[in-house]
Amino acid sequence: MVGLVLTASPDVGVAQTRRAAPRRAAPPPALQTEAPQIICPAPLGAGVKTDLTFCDVMTGRDPAGGILITFPPHRGPMTLTFDLHNRHTYSAEQVKDPRLAFSRYVAGIGVLTMDNTLVSRAAVESEFRTAADLVDRIGGGAGPAGVKAVAPTGLESITITVPEAENQVSILGEKLTVERADGVATYSSPGRPIAIVSNIQITYRPAPAPRAPARAPARRPAR
Repeated sequence: MVGLVLTASPDVGVAQTRRAAPRRAAPPPALQTEAPQIICPAPLGAGVKTDLTFCDVMTGRDPAGGILITFPPHRGPMTLTFDLHNRHTYSAEQVKDPRLAFSRYVAGIGVLTMDNTLVSRAAVESEFRTAADLVDRIGGGAGPAGVKAVAPTGLESITITVPEAENQVSILGEKLTVERADGVATYSSPGRPIAIVSNIQITYRPAPAPRAPARAPARRPAR
């Protein structure tokens, strides 16, 4: 009787030892930079040269009363940037006298979470002598040129890292020191405009879109 010899196909062994390649993790969403949603309690208006929107920073202790910045759904910390200016009331008559025109400003502000936790502080220091020291003029005034007397002077570019857990922050004024020919004054009482912000931007990584729920398998009709 002839013996029957069985040999395993080489492909069988390979198939038994071959493992599925691990799935590559999806790359994280790219960083995005955009203007966030903002609530400005004391808007000043748009600059006639830059077309930027300027907003007064008010002193206070309640974050709900500050400039509110709301963040979109995100993953990881966010970067908040804005330009901080001092606040000058311009007078064409005063600039004719250098002694009367001179002002030195130091304004300090805070960025807080909505539970009143301080994220960071920032400050801007600048001097005013002539109209050339103004960053811009703001439209909507009653003067001959149609501009407001209040104008931003000085510019400090601020960058603040906001923790991932926060969905909203508030910008509040803390203290303003003004030096003029007649002396030095400090202002910190609540409800006073002490600085101006513009060009508010955020850089963040969007949160991934939620996964669609798995569909239940279709039922076969009964025979």
